Amino acid sequence: MAPTDRERAATRRRRLLWAGVLAVAGLALLVVGLTLADGATAWIEVAVAIVLLFISYGVQYVVRRETLHADDERP
Repeated sequence: MAPTDRERAATRRRRLLWAGVLAVAGLALLVVGLTLADGATAWIEVAVAIVLLFISYGVQYVVRRETLHADDERP
């Protein structure tokens, strides 16, 4: 059963929302890790922030790719 256009749009919006949440969390951790934290805690926070930012970028990439190729799937 193929998803309808409305379901695809809702899924796209939900994924973009999660990508935004991950990006904001990653940036907040990065700022805290670079300014307030010290020692091992700072390195852990910066590493987690970078991972969150990469995951956010990956989710955005998938959403864009699905959006671009959705027209190819239509008859």
